[in-house]
Amino acid sequence: MEVAPGHSVLSVHVGALNGPPARTLNADTPHLAASTMKVAVLAALHRSGLDLDRPVPVHNSFVSATYGPRFGISREEDSDPEPWRALGGERSLRWLAGRMIVHSSNLATNICLAHVGLAAVDEVWHLARARHSVTGRGIEDLRARAAGVVNLVTAADLARLLRRLPQELLDLLAANVHRVDLAAGLPPGTRIAFKNGWLPGVRHSAGIVYPQDAPPYAVVVCYSGPLANGRDAGDPAARLLARISAGYWERRHLLAEAGAR
Repeated sequence: MEVAPGHSVLSVHVGALNGPPARTLNADTPHLAASTMKVAVLAALHRSGLDLDRPVPVHNSFVSATYGPRFGISREEDSDPEPWRALGGERSLRWLAGRMIVHSSNLATNICLAHVGLAAVDEVWHLARARHSVTGRGIEDLRARAAGVVNLVTAADLARLLRRLPQELLDLLAANVHRVDLAAGLPPGTRIAFKNGWLPGVRHSAGIVYPQDAPPYAVVVCYSGPLANGRDAGDPAARLLARISAGYWERRHLLAEAGAR
């Protein structure tokens, strides 16, 4: 079961890319996924065999996970205006995937998900040996949500997924423009391949940090609780994640050693 409304839970999974984690806290507790589910959609798209350079229609009409009438999503709730400017036209799946990750486009996510299917995303979680994470529906599929269909992640599962991604996808994650939470806790210019997500009551960020003077390490922090106000900037939960990220940066030289013990 995911974190109950009104409760506060902080989950952490951090450590070197190989071997056991150096630090965990509530790492197997499921949280509502917010936009971190987009990483699994990206991985499914990459392994789908689809021609990613073929233009596909840009539309706002999707099949619900519970079927019935099709649904559309809110333009106002989307962080990326560019796919909306292309509405009614065509763009490549590669372009849409880039907007999904780099700018966290909800519209691009649902189009990509419609092409790969939920079963393919489920297979990605299975291959990553995820224990509790699931992508059960598209973004703003309100009918499915009302029926109890959820998108869940855990800190441990997100770390497992990140470690399986090929370099091409990590490079895309490194271009993420939302340089808050984990990225904000690092020295300027530090490379981090990451995806964050937020809703009212939810703030997550999962990434791989690449120090110049230490081995890379994975750090995932999921927070559900009242500190998360659902905004990109000015979110107390984002500042909390930045402080956690800064603390692990200071201990970056010890993470590989701690995981090896």
